[in-house]
Amino acid sequence: MAKRKSVSSRQERRVPANALFTTPITSKQRRELKPLSDRPDSEIDFSDAPERRPRVSDVELGRFYRPIKQLVSLRVDADVLNWFRGRGKKYQTYMNEVLRREMQTNKRGR
Repeated sequence: MAKRKSVSSRQERRVPANALFTTPITSKQRRELKPLSDRPDSEIDFSDAPERRPRVSDVELGRFYRPIKQLVSLRVDADVLNWFRGRGKKYQTYMNEVLRREMQTNKRGR
């Protein structure tokens, strides 16, 4: 007997990263870039390009890296669980964030 897929949890459609974050350049852009590629870096004027370093708030955690999730059975006090559930639908995600924050602040030298 074939195993049926659960209707309640739909499979996420995966899209390759190169389809999202790279777009091919046009022939016009290629013609504009050709003279620049022939010049040495010392001749290119970068004065009008602002030097920018990403702020900490600009960095997106988990955009490319997603930690492997592991299903566990965990016993917690009822009042603690009710408090987390009171935060909304994504209470398990919030629980994970709280645990990760605690883990990162209490790292021991390994």
